[in-house]
Amino acid sequence: MTKPMIRIHDLATNEVIDREMTDEEFAQYEAEQAAEAARIVAEAEAKAAEEAAKQQAFNDAVAAAVAAALAAQQTPATTSEPVVEEPVVTQE
Repeated sequence: MTKPMIRIHDLATNEVIDREMTDEEFAQYEAEQAAEAARIVAEAEAKAAEEAAKQQAFNDAVAAAVAAALAAQQTPATTSEPVVEEPVVTQE
């Protein structure tokens, strides 16, 4: 596998040198690439966790509002059984 190239531009002489990275430079390059990838993953995970927390807070608020609306519509519980009245039929 070839290593990435480095371009060195000497401004004093205007000389441009292109060369392959040394082993030490390449190891540093790979470490920086891995650190950047880890940073991106951590940032994405943090954003996903934040979005999940926002969604959970919204879901909790909706559930509380629905529970309050349902509670407001219900009549108080009674201790007796409901009475069913039969219609009275009279003959003439």
